[in-house]
Amino acid sequence: MKKLGGLAPIRRVGRRAEMLARRVGRRARRSHRVAFAALVLVQLVTSIACLAWSTLVPVSFLIVPLVVGGVLLTTSELVGLTSITAAFGSFVVLSRGFTLPRVGFVLVLLMVGWIMIQSAKVRSRLGVPGTRGESMLMELRDTLTAQGELPTLPPGWRVEVAIQSAGGSSFSGDFVVSTVHDEVLEVALVDVSGKGIDAGTRALLLSGAFGGLLGVVPEEEFLTSANRYIRRQEWDDDFATVVHVVLDLRTGEFDVRTAGHPPAIQFDAWSGRWQTRDADGPLLGLVESPEFEVNHGQLKLGDALFLYSDGMVETPRQDIGRGTDRLAGHAERLVGQGFEGAAAELVATAGGPGDDSAIVIIHRMAHA
Repeated sequence: MKKLGGLAPIRRVGRRAEMLARRVGRRARRSHRVAFAALVLVQLVTSIACLAWSTLVPVSFLIVPLVVGGVLLTTSELVGLTSITAAFGSFVVLSRGFTLPRVGFVLVLLMVGWIMIQSAKVRSRLGVPGTRGESMLMELRDTLTAQGELPTLPPGWRVEVAIQSAGGSSFSGDFVVSTVHDEVLEVALVDVSGKGIDAGTRALLLSGAFGGLLGVVPEEEFLTSANRYIRRQEWDDDFATVVHVVLDLRTGEFDVRTAGHPPAIQFDAWSGRWQTRDADGPLLGLVESPEFEVNHGQLKLGDALFLYSDGMVETPRQDIGRGTDRLAGHAERLVGQGFEGAAAELVATAGGPGDDSAIVIIHRMAHA
């Protein structure tokens, strides 16, 4: 039998990854034990201080290490810290006499400990005990942001993107994926159902999947493949809208396809007019075998193409058509500066505060 020599490097990588995971786990357990010992010591010192200087050190100081332990410790360690805190607190308080307020304070200690334990149980069930849950959220946010970074284009082209989450959250239901291959730029602006944090997890999942499809599947099959992926998730009443642009960086010719998304708009530098690039298509995730129309166009020198989410054009009292005209009016004032910095400015001025807002501007500069 022929040996599969190609598997050896994979096995070595797997063993190294396993060793690294074990090492990280040992460090985490060691840090938890150190934190537990330190907090127990703090409670002991605080109890002694309360007994020695009762007028200077209030017994309520015992609550602070308990709250800190709720953030740093595992469930079992937190149970131990709560028990020790309750014992120290009972001894300090009841040594001054048995009264209902003092008994009530001991009950408050137990209640705070119980709340911290329940919180730790939730994190433990999620597999992110201690502060690793917050670290994971920050890493997810950074990953979503990094995936939205646009590639470097050849001289004569500039592309900008700006995303604003509803309520100022770090997570958004709008995201951008892009790639450049064979002097062809592919960009997809996606709007996941929901907004802010509620849509952030689905946006992260779809950004990885859509980024993997972009530039790999034929351009005319991108939306169809993305639709199949969403339907496999079997989400309840969840969908996504997309505007997908394929641009030839040599000729400026482009194709626009949309899936339930507001149409792209093009600025014609020669006439100074704005043109809507309509391309009908259903929302992703709702239809088994959808069909997507294509709109062909070309960016000449000085022209620009705007992709945007509905948060840029929808308002409670206006339809998308009027919102698109309003967006074009805001962008009209930025023609003189060559649309440089226009994405961030338009999101700040035209984006709706109650919804996620995103815009991508592709500009073929008049002078390289």
